[in-house]
Amino acid sequence: MTPYLILIAVLLIAMYFIFRKKRTKVTAGNQAADSGMSQLLTAHVAYYQHLDHADRIKFEKLVQAFLTDVRIEGVGIEIELIDRVLIASSAVIPTFGFDYWKYQNLSSVLLYPDTFNKDFQFEGGDRSILGMVGTGYMNGQMILSRSALRQGFSISADKENTAIHEFVHLLDKSDGATDGIPENLMPHQYIIPWVKLIHQEINKIEQGKSDINPYAITNEAEFLAVVSEYFFEKPDQFKEKHPDLYGILAETFSQDPAKK
Repeated sequence: MTPYLILIAVLLIAMYFIFRKKRTKVTAGNQAADSGMSQLLTAHVAYYQHLDHADRIKFEKLVQAFLTDVRIEGVGIEIELIDRVLIASSAVIPTFGFDYWKYQNLSSVLLYPDTFNKDFQFEGGDRSILGMVGTGYMNGQMILSRSALRQGFSISADKENTAIHEFVHLLDKSDGATDGIPENLMPHQYIIPWVKLIHQEINKIEQGKSDINPYAITNEAEFLAVVSEYFFEKPDQFKEKHPDLYGILAETFSQDPAKK
């Protein structure tokens, strides 16, 4: 073999081991990230905890797909893995019953350190907003408070979860109108009964005869988002106290979380 051919052979062997090493590092890094994500889901997401092994794998894949499609950016904070996992989980939970759902009306999530005001300021007074879906020049963006995000997945959250609330708004908006009637998800025969139930329950809330968060009386869109939080966070309790609402939401989201 000529010196020239020997040199080429050495270079090829060297390149093989260099690229193999890089590929091994990337694979190991992905495995570490996957392992960290699974640990965080197990520790913080009750919905995930109640899934069987096959559905846990499906949930993890959907979380990864969401994180690939949607940018998550911190405003005044550094984004941590737990933030990414909780945001993605909030997106996956209400769509888990569908074969696959891509949020066509969302490109990025902005995470603020805490509550903010209508001018998107998170310092100073008059800060009461926990989350919102952007409109106008903010269309395609969601803003969330990190404190509210994490609180929604804490043991003390009860039946409230701000991030799930906002993703339900996006689902509602996917038919072109944020009106509390997700027509492209809700079976047609349930729409009129759903509207009647909304107004019946709003009357009960106003009379202090309902355990649903009073914020639900704001309008039909907020009613849907509020009861959806309850549906996913405390499904057994919601089904017992509000069986008719539960039944329609189970059909709408194509899942029955009380059975998990």
